[in-house]
Amino acid sequence: MSSARRAPGRLPAARRGFLASGLGIALFSSAVFGLSGSFAKALLESGWTPGAAVTARLTGAALILAVPAIPALRGRWHQLRDNWVTIGLFGLIGVAACQLFYFNAVARLSVGVALLLEYLAPVIIVLWLWAASRKRPRLLTFGGTLLSLAGLVLVLDLTGAVKIDVVGVLWGMAAAVCLAIYFFITAKENDTLPPIVLASGGLFVGAAVMWLAAATGLLPMAFNTADTRLGPWITPWWVPLAGLVVLATVLAYVSGIMAARALGSKVASFVSLTEVLFAVVWAWLLLGELPGAIQLLGGVLIVGGVVLVRLDELRGLAAGRAAGGEEPRGQELPRAASPLEHANDVEPVP
Repeated sequence: MSSARRAPGRLPAARRGFLASGLGIALFSSAVFGLSGSFAKALLESGWTPGAAVTARLTGAALILAVPAIPALRGRWHQLRDNWVTIGLFGLIGVAACQLFYFNAVARLSVGVALLLEYLAPVIIVLWLWAASRKRPRLLTFGGTLLSLAGLVLVLDLTGAVKIDVVGVLWGMAAAVCLAIYFFITAKENDTLPPIVLASGGLFVGAAVMWLAAATGLLPMAFNTADTRLGPWITPWWVPLAGLVVLATVLAYVSGIMAARALGSKVASFVSLTEVLFAVVWAWLLLGELPGAIQLLGGVLIVGGVVLVRLDELRGLAAGRAAGGEEPRGQELPRAASPLEHANDVEPVP
């Protein structure tokens, strides 16, 4: 055993490099994002409605993130006015609708299956651009799309080995559509709005929309102070709620922004795919949920298909730069086929 000792409180060089690269932060962000489904389901099973869980999550997270967001503006409040459309659409679709639909799916499906359905968003983007442009995607994108669709068939387990709630599937697909729309909304690079301000502003908009819908009777809103179950523990209701707000939203957003700045939004978006794995593991540990073997295989195909689509996107951009800044010609998607390129370096909250 080596006799060398490091100074107290200092990390080994390898670990410092791992964290400094942003990869460790990105994995942490995926891990805490993956907790949202488990915390939400614990509340839903104790009597909360999906609307109440989403509203409490957005309100708490918006108030906390306002603390760093206000100094980030540095008095430039006109940035909010100049970007009100982006903030409004982000809050309405990427935050409120996406989360509400996902939580409704979680109420009827396992956490893993609900999240896998939402992760079909990149495939929806490919199919929409294909239909709109009438230009067939490149081979790798086409193959990735087919692979994800095959995975969807397995996740739904159409053979009947595992009973799937049709309404839950529709909620999950609605969440995927909202996620796809979100990527289109925020695909345009925006250097005038700090990401933390976009996140905080979107959360405030989302919370306001949820409270308004509840006040008008459009959204059922029921809270419950009964104890909840997380794994082998019986906990007060505020424990999963605090986890949902602080861990799965505030820390997830902040660490996600840090990772995107360190890795770039493209690489960070690849690492974010590990959220599916983390969500399945957390649901297994905290809720005793585990998708069937055929559904797990379908999940692998969905994630693999998304990876192929994103790899093809990166190859297309790299080829365009190598050709002098022009996109490769032939059977390519239009320039709008890169909706995940910037996204203001902010991932939507699942």
